Amino acid sequence: MNIFHVTVAIQDINDNAPHFFGKSVELEICESASAGSKFPLDSARDADVGSNSLKMYTISSNPHFSLSTKESPDGSKYPELLLEKPLDREHQSSHHLILTAMDGGDPPLSSTTQIWIKVTDANDNAPVFSQDTYKVSLRENMPPGTLVLQVTATDQDERIHGEITYAFLNVPASTNLVFGLNPNTGAITTNGTLDFEEKSRYTLGVEARDGGVYTAHCNVQIEILDENDNAPEVTFMSFSNQVAEDSVLGTVIALIKIRDKDSGQNGLVSCRIQEELPFKLQPTSKNYYKLVIDKALNREQTPEYNVTITATDSGKPSLSTKTCVTVHITDINDNAPVFHQASYLVHVAENNPPGASIAQVSASDPDLGSNGLISYSIIASDLEPKALSSFVSVNQDSGVVYAQRAFDHEQLRSFQLTLQARDQGSPVLSANVSMRVLVGDLNDNAPRVLYPTLEPDGSALFDMVPRAAEPGYLVTKVVAVDADSGHNAWLSYHVLQASDPGLFSLGLRTGEVRTARALGDRDSARQRLLVAVRDGGQPPLSATATLHLIFADSLQEVLPEFSDDPLPPDPQSELQFYLVVALALISVLFLLAVILAIALRLRHSSSRKPWDCFQSEVVVPPNYSEGTLPYSYNLCAAATGKAEFNSLTCNDPLKSGQDLLFADSAGALFPLCNSNESTSHQQAPPNTDWRFSQAQRPGTSGSQNGDETGTWPNNQFDTEMLQAMILASASEAADGSSTLGGGAGTMGLSARYGPQFTLQHVPDYRQNVYIPGSNATLTNAAGKRDGKAPAGGNGNKKKSGKKEKK
Repeated sequence: MNIFHVTVAIQDINDNAPHFFGKSVELEICESASAGSKFPLDSARDADVGSNSLKMYTISSNPHFSLSTKESPDGSKYPELLLEKPLDREHQSSHHLILTAMDGGDPPLSSTTQIWIKVTDANDNAPVFSQDTYKVSLRENMPPGTLVLQVTATDQDERIHGEITYAFLNVPASTNLVFGLNPNTGAITTNGTLDFEEKSRYTLGVEARDGGVYTAHCNVQIEILDENDNAPEVTFMSFSNQVAEDSVLGTVIALIKIRDKDSGQNGLVSCRIQEELPFKLQPTSKNYYKLVIDKALNREQTPEYNVTITATDSGKPSLSTKTCVTVHITDINDNAPVFHQASYLVHVAENNPPGASIAQVSASDPDLGSNGLISYSIIASDLEPKALSSFVSVNQDSGVVYAQRAFDHEQLRSFQLTLQARDQGSPVLSANVSMRVLVGDLNDNAPRVLYPTLEPDGSALFDMVPRAAEPGYLVTKVVAVDADSGHNAWLSYHVLQASDPGLFSLGLRTGEVRTARALGDRDSARQRLLVAVRDGGQPPLSATATLHLIFADSLQEVLPEFSDDPLPPDPQSELQFYLVVALALISVLFLLAVILAIALRLRHSSSRKPWDCFQSEVVVPPNYSEGTLPYSYNLCAAATGKAEFNSLTCNDPLKSGQDLLFADSAGALFPLCNSNESTSHQQAPPNTDWRFSQAQRPGTSGSQNGDETGTWPNNQFDTEMLQAMILASASEAADGSSTLGGGAGTMGLSARYGPQFTLQHVPDYRQNVYIPGSNATLTNAAGKRDGKAPAGGNGNKKKSGKKEKK
């Protein structure tokens, strides 16, 4: 941008005729005025200039008067009337003249005014000014009423003819508003405020008139002196308030014009801006300046600049003007997006819900609008391209990364992503960032036992241990793995069950099975260990392994045993077998004791009738319920001195050969009642709690010393005899020759007690039952299954002085 100055000169044409301020002029001339007297007349004005301006004045012909044209100091022309020969009032008292003003145009233009001259009586002397022209300098901004100067005229006449009055002559009306004239003293004062910038020079015509008809004229030239009362003016000829940040140096932002109405030193102006701005002012001709770019712009650092232009003149004191403008820096896409982190590391626990957010990337772009609008995408990964979309996705607006599926630490422990942030500018700029996703482990895999395992046919392997193995001998090792990692895969080994708990030791972390002591003579050659393998997760998961260990020095010792019994016996079946045998023996012993008690009783009471026992009070046993004997005996017992036990009444008819004996606490036997006989005594009400008490059941809890009602043998001899009887019965049952043998499901009792006696009717005596010759203790599995505990014995029995063991 630049500026050139053009001067256009308007050529004048004669389109304005001269004109007078008044339509007529009235003069009074004394008849005594001598020839050659001059009388100034009102001048005409012509707006044209040059040759078209006012050139001359003429009057109509008259023998007494002539006209001459005079020029004032400001260059204007005014007419002056000249008396050619004296006047005679008595001959002619008035004269009429026509004054014509003519310009120099082609054709010339003119205007006229009327002059009326009145001839008065004689007045010997005319007023005379002390100076024809008065000059004065006056500073602007003087207050109203300030004395400019005083004009003085004198008249030699006396009295009325010597009294002089002053008045402005041919003064424009605007001048009368600025200056005032005292008509008596001739003092000129200011009426208003003078302003050099409006008009710097005034020319005033002053007329002095005496009391007669004589006048005198003078000119007053007033020059206005300039004061520094105007501050410089700053005008923007052109201005661009928005500038692109990539604009080249020297680009013009604004064209400024500086103007000061004062003159001289007061009108000399200098201009400047702040030094820290990336702009500068370059002066041109005639107080013009250009605001240009001096340094590189960066909108991201400074989006706008406030430029203050200060213009100062050279007056004393100097005046200045400050003008502030704001320059806005417009944005271009010169900044690529920047991620807030150099890389991202994300931890995600496995088994996460699909669709959950796992991370969020964030980038910023200092550009504006579409140049700073960022979108996100995944551009690369170490996963298969087809599988990438099924694993993760990213929201293009927010940068949130979502898991599209549940991760499995055991299948995929980590993967790498490359994400890109792109802006919407032109050209498009982008940035990349890497994200590593680590899939954390959860305890979702139980340990898996690698050894020992089952054969394909379902049979279990066994480990052979030398009989002479010393303590600490490595028997075998349980090998297990866990697909998890860390603490979730930290395995520990524990023994859940063991045939002989003190025979082996198990390494907590190694799973090594070692002998804790040497094999004894009473130790079984076949041992079984149930090992639990637990991991370190929360909650822990576990697996079990069964170890079958055989103490043998060679494989030949083991083969016959495994050929006869390829499958290990079921512990539950063995318990049921021993239970049936024990019940059978107890029943036999019970019947023998009853028969013996009845025989002894009959021997001591021979004087009584054989069937007096049926006259005693009897008690009807209750109907069968769980925990009582599953079959009914028709019993009766003779009354004793102590009615500690009520005999059983004949409840259900049995065969005549099936009568039994029942023994009391003293060892006496009660004879059985005949099913065909009836008693004369009324039966007692049934007792619904006729069951074996805890003390009456077989096993260790029922064999306490000092229990009066205990039915298990109390000495070593009886125990050995019972053990021999149980083993003999077991052998008979195994050979199929025992009388207890029966069909399947009856445990060998159906042949004796009828087909209605099946396994489900056998009372549950497995709670804490100790089988002589064996180290196993049977548990009341059936009782737990039924949810009921066995009830106590008969209500008429004496309770033991000791607390029953559980």
